[in-house]
Amino acid sequence: MKVMIGLIGLMVLIEGTWLFQNKPLVQSISDGKEIYQDFCIQCHLDTGKGVSGVFPPLAQSDYLLNDIDLSIKGIKYGMSGPITVNGEEYNGVMQNQGLDEVEITDVMNYVINSWGNKSEEVITPERVASITK
Repeated sequence: MKVMIGLIGLMVLIEGTWLFQNKPLVQSISDGKEIYQDFCIQCHLDTGKGVSGVFPPLAQSDYLLNDIDLSIKGIKYGMSGPITVNGEEYNGVMQNQGLDEVEITDVMNYVINSWGNKSEEVITPERVASITK
């Protein structure tokens, strides 16, 4: 009986931890909008359209939507060098902004669901954590 109660307690603890770490998508997008306004808007603008030839667009971006993990990696570690977005070449530097895994999760959920972007994917902190250099 004590083993059964212990197992139930462990299951409740694990489920409670999962619920705490994985907030609802609507909340993640809302939190991500705030992060975007603090860290990303200067270059990618409030429209997500960026600046042609200088800062790539996030709005309806083939680069972003075709390889979300590569975009997560760019946010997590920064990126430099040439990339092609929607047929246009960019060759700049995006510094690591020092965001933690939950903040990266939230900003990615915001970006992939804004400005005409619609992704079926939901980014989680676990996914962000799994992406390495």
